[in-house]
Amino acid sequence: QGQEKLSCNPKKENGTHVVLCELGNPMKAGARITMDMELSVSGLEDIGDAITFHLQLRSKNSPSSSNTSVTVTVPVEAEAKMELRGNSLPAITVLPTSWHWVEGSQRLEDHGIKVEHVYELHNKGPGTVSGVTLSLAVPHLLGDHVLLYLLELGTEGGMNCSHHPALNPAQV
Repeated sequence: QGQEKLSCNPKKENGTHVVLCELGNPMKAGARITMDMELSVSGLEDIGDAITFHLQLRSKNSPSSSNTSVTVTVPVEAEAKMELRGNSLPAITVLPTSWHWVEGSQRLEDHGIKVEHVYELHNKGPGTVSGVTLSLAVPHLLGDHVLLYLLELGTEGGMNCSHHPALNPAQV
């Protein structure tokens, strides 16, 4: 007939989290109740693609075979907005017209002007992320000529980096 807010109490039974809601006492025979529940569950980052709830209606008055349970499976979708920021230091590089690449040299300056590319991957939330893979394609050849001599790759913040096969081929 009217809408009422229920008082629900969370508790733990046999290693399972249970939420117990009292619907009313005494309840008249043949009474029909429609109930909407809103549950807020946190920490679902590594739960998989769904969470399952087991709902059961129990009566304290008498044991009844109608105390049936219903299983409800709700899909879980993690939401996180990732942002990639990048910089080149210096931002603009111009080679002198008299400069020539010296093949076989072990000196860094014979391979060009040092340019450092820094990329930052940021999670803007609301969820946390794990197992993220960032693939960064760096053009190092232009035809048969060296465009960028890839010297080293590094990471910070507990990330792993797999090195490109063309990384520092002359061991400069």
